Amino acid sequence: MKTTLASILVAGMTASAAFVASAQAETVIIGHFGNPTPDQYAAAEKKFESATGWDIEWRKFAAGTDVIAAMASGDVVLSDLGSSPLAIAASQGVPIEMFMFAMIIGDAESLIVREDAGIETIEDLKGKRIAVPVGSTAHFSLMGALQHSGIGENELTIISMPPDQIAAAWEQDAIDGGFIWQPVQSKILQTGKRLISANQTADWGFPTFDAWVVNKEFAAANKDAMVAFTKAMNEANEAYLKDPSAWTPDSAAVKAIAERTGAAPDQVPEIIEGFTYLPLSEQVSEKWLGGGAAAALKATAEFLKEAGRIDQLADDYSDYVTDAFAKAALNE
Repeated sequence: MKTTLASILVAGMTASAAFVASAQAETVIIGHFGNPTPDQYAAAEKKFESATGWDIEWRKFAAGTDVIAAMASGDVVLSDLGSSPLAIAASQGVPIEMFMFAMIIGDAESLIVREDAGIETIEDLKGKRIAVPVGSTAHFSLMGALQHSGIGENELTIISMPPDQIAAAWEQDAIDGGFIWQPVQSKILQTGKRLISANQTADWGFPTFDAWVVNKEFAAANKDAMVAFTKAMNEANEAYLKDPSAWTPDSAAVKAIAERTGAAPDQVPEIIEGFTYLPLSEQVSEKWLGGGAAAALKATAEFLKEAGRIDQLADDYSDYVTDAFAKAALNE
């Protein structure tokens, strides 16, 4: 997998200048994972088009590795991306930068196991078949849980699957568990149980988050629109944080999110609560965009290299984080 991803990145980066010009002239393609989150309501209301003036195509991805390849090839200029694949991209020198936290991952990513699989503790995973999108934040959390418990990867079978395949494999009794995000998590949780979540693995020293990232050249050529996008995203999160109790299954916001993501309306409120959304006023602090994000990416990359998932590290991960758009959005 490393060789394949690296070859895609090398090939893609040679076309950087060409795709930035194309993106400016045509539709701006923005990647996302289809998570039921507040920004999905803003997208349904076309708030981002209104703010930026862009003609936006929202493209759904199954895993972060797919986003990296799409951004490296020039197909996508801006996207949601998990901290683990972002660390991989930065380590490979993909010309992108994180400009905003999308969310801090908590119970929204969990290891769900079968009731009848005989799994009560992490140690019970030995000899079991566990599915996860390899290279994702969920994979990083799983690896962290195994390391925390002193279990080697060779003591269980880790199967790389995108979310939809995990759901299908679960239905076919082909796996004993899956470390996955919403809405698949809720689906398999109906007949399974949560063993651990990203909240716990973060406490063990393996924090995960989703970030908004952008191609550096595109960002430099579209500064005003990038500030507007950042401000609109913050407004979407603030609308939820202002009164979470108003986001009920029969509310317009939840219905719109359910329609865009395919999640059931009665599941959406619980799913949204599984993430932590940071206001920009907090994000610009040293704990987050001011230093903490780069430190987290570096620690994640070092872990992935030690685990044999990547071959190299970046010299400075702060080169892949900027607080410029967040600060500008706050000052408007």
